[in-house]
Amino acid sequence: MKNDFISIYDYSREWFEEIFKIARDLKNKIRTGEVYHPLKDKTLTMIFQKSSARTRISFEMGMYQLGGYALYLAPDDIQLGKRESVKDIARVISRYNDCIMARLFDHKHIIELAEYSSVPVINGLTNLLHPCQVTADIFTILEYKGVIDNIKVAFIGDGNNVANSWLNMSSKFPLNMSFAIPEGYDPNQEILERALNSKVSNIQIFREPFLAAEDADVIYTDVWTSMGKENEIEKRKIDFKNFQVNEELLKFAKDDCVVMHCLPAHRGEEITDDVIDGNNSIVYDEAENRMHIQKAILIKLLT
Repeated sequence: MKNDFISIYDYSREWFEEIFKIARDLKNKIRTGEVYHPLKDKTLTMIFQKSSARTRISFEMGMYQLGGYALYLAPDDIQLGKRESVKDIARVISRYNDCIMARLFDHKHIIELAEYSSVPVINGLTNLLHPCQVTADIFTILEYKGVIDNIKVAFIGDGNNVANSWLNMSSKFPLNMSFAIPEGYDPNQEILERALNSKVSNIQIFREPFLAAEDADVIYTDVWTSMGKENEIEKRKIDFKNFQVNEELLKFAKDDCVVMHCLPAHRGEEITDDVIDGNNSIVYDEAENRMHIQKAILIKLLT
């Protein structure tokens, strides 16, 4: 029976710990120059409704490094759900290759892809969830802090797909999750309630960033306006103006706190240049780890 990677919530802490172990080994192999091709002759089709730099590059280069091949399908190539139904695309593409990764708008489309595909499906992002990103994030925190349990993560900004995936991760690892989100931009209510009911982590939502950042080990942010919400840009700039990650905010966190951003960053909006380029920033290690984590997920699903 095939496995898919659609949501962090679908897997156990032990599963993620194994992913981290594989990713750590893969990262070492890259640095020592060891050739390792466990996915030799395997193929990955990448379906993009939303454009991306890191998602495409990390999956494509990752598949190459593992000995496989990745095919990029741009938004106009198949027009998923418009030119052809999702179920037809799933049935056809899964007969051509070994795995599908999709970066989509509507979350129901990734669910439908997985339902009708005969090969594993990986969620590269939907409007609801961004599981590969947050898996890479928690791995990066483990690298820097040595532990995950009881780490305080202060998420500053929009209750978007990344925030939802952090909530899912908080039901796997005991975290102190502190969200600072403007009124009206909270995470998905069902996901929030499920995370709270799991009682694994301490979860709080504030309307004041400085309260959320107090004694934080990690300060995390994302863009104020996600792709597909461009018509809300001006309103969001007003609503989020006090939710910027800057040097003043960092004063409330621990001295050795790390700053994370899933990128792309709108410098001068949700984060300042001096912070993203500063000594606390681990943004680019975080971005690199997308590839190592996704390679680990590919190996886990395909071997």
